Amino acid sequence: MNKSELIKKIAEGANITKASAILALDSFIKSITTELASSGEVALVGFGTHKVNDRAARTGRNPQMGAELQIAASKASVFKAGKALKDVVNC
Repeated sequence: MNKSELIKKIAEGANITKASAILALDSFIKSITTELASSGEVALVGFGTHKVNDRAARTGRNPQMGAELQIAASKASVFKAGKALKDVVNC
């Protein structure tokens, strides 16, 4: 499912216009992005948790040349599915 298909489903499910669904989805995405950018966490009970994890600096290897290289420390957005979502997916 892509974004336009999701917007259509939201509009139908909430009985709202597609324009309203676009605003709702964009606001939802912006809210999650803003919270993660400030190293926060977004927990939706039954669905899952979005949070930011720190990745330590490490030594990697160039697969073509085999030479070692330093990979800088970074942050990564991660999603952990909640129990209800896992149960639905694993039916």
